[in-house]
Amino acid sequence: MLREVTLSINGQTHRLSVDDTASLPDVLRTELELKGARYGCGAGQCGACAVLVDGEDRASCQLEVGNLEGKSITTLEGIGTPERPHPLQTAFLDLQAGQCGYCLSGIIVAAKALLDRNPDPSRAEIAQALSWHLCRCGAHNRILAAVALAAERMRAQVAA
Repeated sequence: MLREVTLSINGQTHRLSVDDTASLPDVLRTELELKGARYGCGAGQCGACAVLVDGEDRASCQLEVGNLEGKSITTLEGIGTPERPHPLQTAFLDLQAGQCGYCLSGIIVAAKALLDRNPDPSRAEIAQALSWHLCRCGAHNRILAAVALAAERMRAQVAA
């Protein structure tokens, strides 16, 4: 059943007439043209669709939009722009931390959640934060290194 749903996405308020049981990636991709949250397993187990909900890394495929009113949602598009990329995005590019890239939007979202709560994570803490995100390319070591590099750069920006 269609109803008006108000969502806060990437700092902007969106009033949408949608089925309140629609999954968040469906609404993000079809109604708002935000393609960062990718379709993956559909069961909340791969991380390709990850977004931040009130700062927490969540599988958007498991979220109905009717349950998200009053919450702050951040997608990959809300983390950085081509003109002003987030340090995570530049670190991933600098270290060529992905191959096919399908998993990277979810991984970058999860890494942002980690760095927001822990600006100096250990390699084990980075691995733990990304543990539910699947990457089939075998770029795990470069992904972990990119998150560590981004953390280092972000700490240097704060210190400057």
